Amino acid sequence: MVRKHAAKLVSLFCLAITLAGFAPRATADDDDPPSRVARLAYIQGSVSFQPAGTDDWVTAGLNRPVTTGDRLWSDNDGRSELQVDGSLIRLSNNTGFSFLNLSDNVTQIQLTAGTLLVRVRRLDDTETYEIDTPNLAFSVLRPGLYGISVNEAGDSTVIKIRSGEGEVTGGGAAYTVHANDYDTFSGTDRLSANSESYGNDEDQFDSWAANRDHHWENSRSAQYVSADVVGYEDLDDHGSWRRTPDNGNVWFPRTSVPGWAPYHYGHWAYIEPWGYTWVDDEPWGFAPFHYGRWVSYEGSWGWVPAPPRAEGVDYVRPVYAPALVAWVGGPHFAIGTPVDGGGYAPGGSVGWFPLGPREVYVPSYRVSRNYVNNVNVSNTTVNTTVVNNYYNTTVVNNNVNVTNVKYVNQSVPGAVAATTPRAFTSAQPVARNAVKVDQREVASAPVRAFTPAVVPAKQAVLGTGAAAAKPPVALQTRAVVAKVAPPPPPPSFEKRQEAIKSNGGRPLSVAQVRQIEPVTAHREAPVKIAPAAKPVTPQPSQTNRPGQPQNGRPAQVAPNTPRPPDRPADRPVPPNNAPQTPNKPVTPYTVQPSNRPADRPTERPVNPNNSSQPAKTNSPASPAVHPNEIPIPPRPVIQPSANAELDRKHQQQQDQLRAKQEQERQRVQQQQEQQHSKLVQQQADEAKKQQVEQHHQQQTQQLQQKQTEEQKRLQEKQQQERQKQSKPKKDDRPPEAKP
Repeated sequence: MVRKHAAKLVSLFCLAITLAGFAPRATADDDDPPSRVARLAYIQGSVSFQPAGTDDWVTAGLNRPVTTGDRLWSDNDGRSELQVDGSLIRLSNNTGFSFLNLSDNVTQIQLTAGTLLVRVRRLDDTETYEIDTPNLAFSVLRPGLYGISVNEAGDSTVIKIRSGEGEVTGGGAAYTVHANDYDTFSGTDRLSANSESYGNDEDQFDSWAANRDHHWENSRSAQYVSADVVGYEDLDDHGSWRRTPDNGNVWFPRTSVPGWAPYHYGHWAYIEPWGYTWVDDEPWGFAPFHYGRWVSYEGSWGWVPAPPRAEGVDYVRPVYAPALVAWVGGPHFAIGTPVDGGGYAPGGSVGWFPLGPREVYVPSYRVSRNYVNNVNVSNTTVNTTVVNNYYNTTVVNNNVNVTNVKYVNQSVPGAVAATTPRAFTSAQPVARNAVKVDQREVASAPVRAFTPAVVPAKQAVLGTGAAAAKPPVALQTRAVVAKVAPPPPPPSFEKRQEAIKSNGGRPLSVAQVRQIEPVTAHREAPVKIAPAAKPVTPQPSQTNRPGQPQNGRPAQVAPNTPRPPDRPADRPVPPNNAPQTPNKPVTPYTVQPSNRPADRPTERPVNPNNSSQPAKTNSPASPAVHPNEIPIPPRPVIQPSANAELDRKHQQQQDQLRAKQEQERQRVQQQQEQQHSKLVQQQADEAKKQQVEQHHQQQTQQLQQKQTEEQKRLQEKQQQERQKQSKPKKDDRPPEAKP
């Protein structure tokens, strides 16, 4: 009897340990998924996509959320744009791209070949923004416009900075690069750097990117939506804003589909760590389906956005959600009866409807109490007490049904969408696989808080894309240099699929994914951590930039120099003589803090409503410069002379001039920001806004011209002093020459 009782206690103890592994932890913020993703916002030509943990390359789809481990290949005629909450990333043709890490405070990009244009709009002091290439790691230090190109051989990287500031790390050296710099870094184990002036030689890719920038430069929606909401720029051309008595400013889409309703036209993709994620078909269909809430108003559907940042109010950055919906239960909606480790009972359908304002979203993936609070408070007006009640009822107590809440959209005709389990789990279009529902039945059906717990098919991870072009094998396995250690690569989908099945069809937490494979998991393209670096200054180039004329003759393109995008491919050329060694083994990961200099002054916080209104320009060669991107005056090059004292004097003069110019630049920047803020608060008319923006552009140009003239006058003065010093005096002639 005692032995039997002991055996029973042991069994209960083991069961408790097992259940504890799946119990939600209210304080485990480290196990929360990222609060942001990137959006695939524009596709032209052939662009291929490889989801993390798979070997398949499929046609990239619009509005697909992109996160850590996902890869993109822009083929010969390809071009694409990714949007993150604080930046825009453009890929030119023949470009290999992936996210080594995309978390709350880290944006780490892998560029194996081709050209990126990165417009960083906001950068917090605690945020790391890094672009890793085969021979260096480039850290963005301030908002600005950056161009990075990697040649076909992978041993040369060109960095062009229209505005902003950054740092290059590689080969044991660290180079600071500034606005208007055009730097070429060659070699692998040891970098050779040449610096030039940026110039105005813009190409088709630059012009295209400048035109795309107008989406956020002139966005009318910026005054209604938080600037951290991804994709709000596309709302302007597809709908209108109206003031409503109960929900404030609401955006109403223009659609040609009779009886259109949200979450009806798209498909469900499986994207970890969130699980089933809605991907909408509309070109504007990102922000309204991952942030905010929907409301039926006077017979039309309208989107109620996340509130903008307001001065004096605690601000929570809008937290991305895979889909802000509630799920329909009942006898004909079998989401509560998973069988065979996450399957469906026969005859069941999957039904859902959009959440309305002030209704609580409950994640189906493991999260902390703080995450549940933030994902709701940042996306709708909701009482935190209500959020906590939901958390205790549904998450802690695992109560699937919500019985004491009346959802406003559940009874709206046409609000509930339904599809088959097969279509749901394999990314098939919902509209083509819709299941007709009885309005009276769904209006009174029980509501489920959690997404259906069902194991996804591989097609749910790949999405709706067909097989597509793959990048060259050499690019898929090409190593890159990193300053900050990225997280280990994700396990294969097959291993994750088995783990999801063992987890009852529920999404895996971050901790559970780590347990599938050890931290030293194999990475197809290894990452080499850059060694300790010493500060070095790039040397001015003694030759013209590739492609520029020399003495009336076409310039010879240096071997393996990165080709500007959208230009014909050069003939194959032999590699340069820069020292190259085989890839080193992956260095053990040691996460460093921020990659920004400790002595860098703290930047003023940016009002996101202002950041969407930079000065305008009609010239692609001179893109609009936002107040936070006013170029820093270039550092002058001091020519050495024989007199060290004179050199020190000249250096002091240059430093004083640069300090004066920096103070003036900051004054103009502060003045422009105040004017931008005032315009937004007053909701000025378009004509006045354009007039002020043109004035800002003129101010910036005049400031740059003034600084250039001051620099020129100082250099002329210093040159005269050198000439005067080098001129021999009469009494300095040899004695025999004297009379």
